[in-house]
Amino acid sequence: MKILGIDTSCDDTAAAIVEDGTVVLSNVVASQIDIHRRYGGIVPEVASRQHLLSILPVIENAIKNAQTRWADISGIAVTSGPGLAGCLLVGVSVAKSISLAHNLPLVSINHLEGHIYANWLSGRQPEFPCLCLIVSGGHSDLVLMESHGKFQKLGQTRDDAAGEAFDKAARILGLGYPGGPAIEEAAKDTTPNLPLPRAWLKGTDDFSFSGLKTALLHLASSSTASIPSFVSQAAASFQQAVVEVLSIKTIEAAKRTRVKQIIVSGGVAANRALRNFLSHNSPLPVLFPPPHLCTDNAAMIAACGYFHFIKGELSRYDIDVSPSLSLN
Repeated sequence: MKILGIDTSCDDTAAAIVEDGTVVLSNVVASQIDIHRRYGGIVPEVASRQHLLSILPVIENAIKNAQTRWADISGIAVTSGPGLAGCLLVGVSVAKSISLAHNLPLVSINHLEGHIYANWLSGRQPEFPCLCLIVSGGHSDLVLMESHGKFQKLGQTRDDAAGEAFDKAARILGLGYPGGPAIEEAAKDTTPNLPLPRAWLKGTDDFSFSGLKTALLHLASSSTASIPSFVSQAAASFQQAVVEVLSIKTIEAAKRTRVKQIIVSGGVAANRALRNFLSHNSPLPVLFPPPHLCTDNAAMIAACGYFHFIKGELSRYDIDVSPSLSLN
């Protein structure tokens, strides 16, 4: 079963063809990073207009790269939320049109669920029950996954998501956008030795990174910032604080819920420090998607869509976007 996946939830225009939920035949992403870098972050109106320009060529390239035809496609999976409303509308509207024109079944996908299913494209099959850590620019969630489509949210961020915190930290340190890769690069080969706090929120599975960001801001405004190596030390110390909190709280939750393994997804899952720390300290197997499937893409949406299709969970043409859609 070949599924066409479409994702326009944020600033990447993406389309992919995935076979049987595990084999990526094509995965095309048109990035808008260079457009939004000048603003220091994503401008929703600019992003949605760029999606309009990119969406059809991206889909055509996905079909071409997969060396397939419309007649070979079994269905369409499209992100309907969460995300930026104007951006989501582009993808959902195009998916409806293609579905109607080619008489293909349609299923709407939760973007967070899609991130989880990037792990089904890693060459290894996750085992249930598993604990999912979803870490991106907009989300830092701990989710218990008992089976396909059965989720229980255990914890979430109370303020800044991990990816958002990286973006703000990079802005404080003058490292540019996007912040995650910039912080990781600045922290390379540097010992994290600056005193930054960790918010453990004992008794909960929630996260908080706002206080850490504020502490970094105060450090950057102090005399410490005059040290030549301050930026690299600050980046390394900030990254280490985020990684420790994400990893330790995830391991504690995994032990308590007695899952078989931990699976990590979202843009921050590409961070090498997080991958190393969690893998080396977890008593359970930890599964990460390939780095290029951690950030927004349509292959994960197509993979997720496959498991909905085989259960007969289809969507009607009156589906709407849901910018604040949760995973529960």
